[in-house]
Amino acid sequence: MKTADVIIVGAGHGGAQAAIALRQQGYAGSITVIGREPELPYERPPLSKEYLARDKTFDRILIRPAQFWKERAVSMRLGTEVTAINPVGKSVTLSDGNSLHYGALIWAAGGDPRRLSCPGAELAGVHAVRTRADADQLMRELDGEASRAVVIGGGYIGLEAAAVLIKLGCHVTLLEALPRVLARVAGEVLSAFYEAEHRSQGVDLRTDVTVDSLVGDGAKVTGVRLAGGSVLPADLVIVGIGINPCIAPLQAAGAACSNGVDIDAFCRTSLPDVYAIGDCAAHANSFADDAVIRLESVQNANDQASTAAKAICGAPTPYKATPWFWSNQYDLRLQTVGLSTGHDQTVVRGDPAARAFSVIYLKQGKVIALDCVNMVKDYVQGKKLVEARAVVPTEKLADALIPLKDLA
Repeated sequence: MKTADVIIVGAGHGGAQAAIALRQQGYAGSITVIGREPELPYERPPLSKEYLARDKTFDRILIRPAQFWKERAVSMRLGTEVTAINPVGKSVTLSDGNSLHYGALIWAAGGDPRRLSCPGAELAGVHAVRTRADADQLMRELDGEASRAVVIGGGYIGLEAAAVLIKLGCHVTLLEALPRVLARVAGEVLSAFYEAEHRSQGVDLRTDVTVDSLVGDGAKVTGVRLAGGSVLPADLVIVGIGINPCIAPLQAAGAACSNGVDIDAFCRTSLPDVYAIGDCAAHANSFADDAVIRLESVQNANDQASTAAKAICGAPTPYKATPWFWSNQYDLRLQTVGLSTGHDQTVVRGDPAARAFSVIYLKQGKVIALDCVNMVKDYVQGKKLVEARAVVPTEKLADALIPLKDLA
């Protein structure tokens, strides 16, 4: 049985950064990255943005070119996945039937898109936007006859996809089951702003709606039936309703799991020499009052990758990274810092009508997060307020003429 000193399961942002961080820390052992997709590690956010819009070719979203991995002696085993873990024998079984021994294992497998559970969900023309293959198939249909799209889910993936489809000339209907878009991640001010923006761009955006089923011609989707019985014509459907963490082999091996696989401050699971990072890793986060959460972001994947690498290299440093996130829709750049969950007050800074403003979230008088739309300075300067849990008079926070750096 072949052996790698470190096996990294998952070739996304977290897996790639783990390999990079190990070498940056001076790790000299062998590293093998196992990836389910046939491609080298690539950036995921552009799939629903620049890549889908054809603004970037695939080679431009590679995290590193092939030569980079070769020069750093990082072995890639692509087009296969881990189906089982033996934590006692410290080995993994692959879908191609082979097995590998490991000294340490970093689980960075991310998650799979949640699927609709209604009738018709299996029809052709129903898409997630999670992999290059997903985006490529969607583009092929857009290059064909598809001109009417229904997007199910008013989170960032759904909103970004809707913005690109409008740009490509589609008729787009976006459906959200909750009373507002972005309800789980942002306050009402930001939700209302993006709802108005998408409608002004031509999106038929509907909230408080329930999908009953998808209808088709026997093979391909032709429409979306709503709970009231009406049917929306659709040449294609995009489903963006979240992910399920890929943790089944860890669970089967006995790892402690809750909403994901549980890790400590050094990204260690309950299994010996097994770490977990990224979208699938449930951790106590100080920016969420130490609640155990999963963060589905590039920032979290990259920072946890560095945490795991340092622990493996004998320099353990607890994970304390500040959460941040971004979203591009039309000519709007949203930048978020901190976690707004549990906020009890908001302050609007700037003018939403001018399409440049920030929403500052407070909890018990302390600044806990900012959503900044086309306000880069607020995003950069507001980070210190979030990290300090600063207490600042709301009238000063609202005054756009006072730089946030002066309030830190």
